[in-house]
Amino acid sequence: MVELTDRSRRLFVALDIPDEIKAALSTGRPWPGRPVPPENLHLTLRFLGSTDQIRYERLLAALAAIQQHGFLLRFDGLGAFPNPRKATVLWLGLATGAAELAALADLVEEAAQNVGFQPEDRPFHPHLTLSRIRPHQDVSTSLDREVANGMSVKVNEFLLMESHLGRGGARYEILDRFPLGLSIGCAIHRTFVRV
Repeated sequence: MVELTDRSRRLFVALDIPDEIKAALSTGRPWPGRPVPPENLHLTLRFLGSTDQIRYERLLAALAAIQQHGFLLRFDGLGAFPNPRKATVLWLGLATGAAELAALADLVEEAAQNVGFQPEDRPFHPHLTLSRIRPHQDVSTSLDREVANGMSVKVNEFLLMESHLGRGGARYEILDRFPLGLSIGCAIHRTFVRV
């Protein structure tokens, strides 16, 4: 556990993805807009925002109490928010594991509310942000590209992370890791492995 100081921190809960998938999604792929740096690629479960030390400690206990089995994610298909013709975000969706990911996000949301965070005002939409686009663009033709090629991740933990904002863009730090229970036939890992 990382100790926070007296000042509050910008926190979020996420899943990491393996470095080889980060590299495959970043190398030689000219995404429109401003691509997310490979080291910052992750799947957000819940953005928490400014958090003080007391709430941070309560949050750690609430997240540690979450019980869910590990599961498999398989990436597939590009999409855009709010829509392909006026895209501000280009993202990669899931072919497998979206329901399990949404269930985990619901448990994280419940934990966050139990320690005093306001309810999330937007429904959870499982996705991996690839690029932020300002001003908006029509990315309809980009959505036909093959990008995932069967990339899969075995999810065995989720992370509490801090966002450090700076002139060079955001930098993310892992504050704590929370292992998920075993699914039938899964080995114990505290990291994500490519299958």
